[in-house]
Amino acid sequence: MKKQLLLTFLLGIVCCFNSFSQEEDTTTEALFNKWSIDISAGLNKPVRPVVSGAFSSTPSPFTVNLGARYMFNTKAGLRAGLGYNSFTEGDADVEFESTLYTFSLEGVINLGNVLDFKEWTQDFSILAHGGMGYGRLTSKTPVDRAFGDADQVLSAIVGISPQVRLSDRISLFGDVTAVGNIRQNLTFDGSVVNRTLRGFDGFYITGTIGVHIALGKSKVHADWYVEETIDTEKIDDLEERLAKVETDLIDTDQDGVADYLDREKNTVSGVAVDTKGYAVDVNKNGIPDELEAGLEAQYAKKSDLKNLSSGGSSDIIAKLLNDGYVNVYFQFNSTKPELYSLDAINYLIKYLSANPSKKAELIGYADEVGNATYNQQLSEKRAKRVFDILVASGIDASRLSITGAGEDTGITDTDARQLVRRVTFKLK
Repeated sequence: MKKQLLLTFLLGIVCCFNSFSQEEDTTTEALFNKWSIDISAGLNKPVRPVVSGAFSSTPSPFTVNLGARYMFNTKAGLRAGLGYNSFTEGDADVEFESTLYTFSLEGVINLGNVLDFKEWTQDFSILAHGGMGYGRLTSKTPVDRAFGDADQVLSAIVGISPQVRLSDRISLFGDVTAVGNIRQNLTFDGSVVNRTLRGFDGFYITGTIGVHIALGKSKVHADWYVEETIDTEKIDDLEERLAKVETDLIDTDQDGVADYLDREKNTVSGVAVDTKGYAVDVNKNGIPDELEAGLEAQYAKKSDLKNLSSGGSSDIIAKLLNDGYVNVYFQFNSTKPELYSLDAINYLIKYLSANPSKKAELIGYADEVGNATYNQQLSEKRAKRVFDILVASGIDASRLSITGAGEDTGITDTDARQLVRRVTFKLK
């Protein structure tokens, strides 16, 4: 029956210990120290067996323990220990002096980590330990011992150790341990046991204070390691906010004003805009101010008109058309004329309508960005687009011809390339 009780006790400890040790996270095992040693000393109290008239003080000195512990993870480990217990009489008629040397092997559970003490403190924890041990009890009391000089016992051990962290490697702990001995032949005062007890023949309690010293290269021991947790909800929220910011910062027309603030999302590339994305047009003539300087080289000025022939308005218009003052302009990689260029087409319509014998050649150009063959085709399409507008306006197609002049490399400045994406006119 005694052996069955011990086996049941040990089996329960092993099952509990195994359930925690299997939770080891291999991703964090190198982040904390697993080995430690502990040294402690304190008092003990032998409860039974003690003969009538022999008892020790409550408690009585003294107990010394030395242990080595290995943690499989932050919650479970094993501890091997050596112990020394001295039992002497208190204020009693019977004098005695007995010594118990022990060796123990125990499972250790860090209740602080199991119960998440770290949510409210990182400097206090509780270790629970339990297992079995072997002991040699000797006494100076002269009695007839058929079993020899030392009484050899097996023990069941259970205890609890509150601990306080002093540094990353040193912790102060207190411990209370209860030990039950099986088949103890000597009483703690050195007499021979009268075997009338059932269960554990011997029972004593120890109370000690000591230090844990962590060993290893990592900063902290497994007892105090705090795993950094990832707040997935916070990360998801940040990702959503970042995605919104990225969307808000999209600038389709690349004018420097994000789309969510841009009131004019198709501004001509390269021109200055205001805070709302409108192209700067101080004189409100529909032409961005940055393009006007370049357009002045293509459009006639008042001073140029004074030098024209006085042959009438038709001659003036013919001069403007043939000399390239009047052109149709296009956006990058587009065959759709800019709105402000429709007046140029209107000038040609009026001239051809007023001069039925005249014909016009429509010459298309592209900038030098991209493939030359593609740009050649683009220049032809631009001329054809103006051709279609003129025909739709009533001009006979036989009076019109189109030419694709390809790339115009006369202007290389990026901001001024708008000026070469055009269709010019030659009157015949």
